[in-house]
Amino acid sequence: MLSAFWSSVGGRLADRWAAISAPALLFWLTGLAAWSYHRGGLHTLTVQTRWLDRQTGATQIAAIVTVLLAVAASALVVERLTTPVLRLLEGYWPRWTGPLRRRLASWLSDRAAADAPAWQAAHTLVTNTATPTVDQLAMYARLERRRRRRPSAPGYFLPTPIGNILRAAERRPIDKYGLDTVLLWPRLWPALPETTRADLLAARAALNNAVAATLWGILLCAFTPFTPLVIPVGLGLALTTVTAVIPGRAQVFGDLIEAAYDQHRTILYEQTRWPLPTNPHDERERGQALTAYLWRGSDNTTPTFTVAP
Repeated sequence: MLSAFWSSVGGRLADRWAAISAPALLFWLTGLAAWSYHRGGLHTLTVQTRWLDRQTGATQIAAIVTVLLAVAASALVVERLTTPVLRLLEGYWPRWTGPLRRRLASWLSDRAAADAPAWQAAHTLVTNTATPTVDQLAMYARLERRRRRRPSAPGYFLPTPIGNILRAAERRPIDKYGLDTVLLWPRLWPALPETTRADLLAARAALNNAVAATLWGILLCAFTPFTPLVIPVGLGLALTTVTAVIPGRAQVFGDLIEAAYDQHRTILYEQTRWPLPTNPHDERERGQALTAYLWRGSDNTTPTFTVAP
């Protein structure tokens, strides 16, 4: 039984190492290729391989383990940096960047305001026309998709598209249900069904992997002294992930957070014995009251708690 246990643990560790270290291994192999190119070609590696062949088995194993540990360590460092880097990509910058941050946020807000009349016209045309054309539907879908990637009010805009995608997702449960998404998330998360949490974790992991790819692309530029060819490769990878991959994955993650509130928000009412809303207007008001209660508490005599099941 113990041998089976350790075999299972070893398999899981190997899977975990492969998951986090594959990009790091590719990064270091690219660096090795750049170094070899600088030295004259891959044949220059024969000096190192011959040295390793002359060593004892223990020395060879130690060398290989050292390389694997170095690769894993670099992978862990990049993994730890994904969250702060994502915050920067969202637009949460240092205080001294305030003027630039406000100017960019205002520019993006103005672009959204300029699209509003076109969206309203397309919405009216599609909803009031019995058989809208393909072009009309395509125009409406494009404007609606763009609208969902932006916050509902100018004051909530961030200076980057990625930040606005996630901010818009955070604001929608507030606008619809009066529930503060960020404040109530630690209360809702433990009560979510396992499948919902698994989907959210997978979407967040995919988003983090895209951010990590951006970091690896930037880090590739460190091999520039060996060959300048790594600059277009590294910057191209970083630019592609920032402009094409991360926004899409941020949208998926944000949509899943919104869906969690759409489907499971009543858990917050039931577990706090707060009376359930009876209609959409009542729900927004009760959601705001529930948010305030969970955040600061209350000594009011209303509402009356429901009877625990």
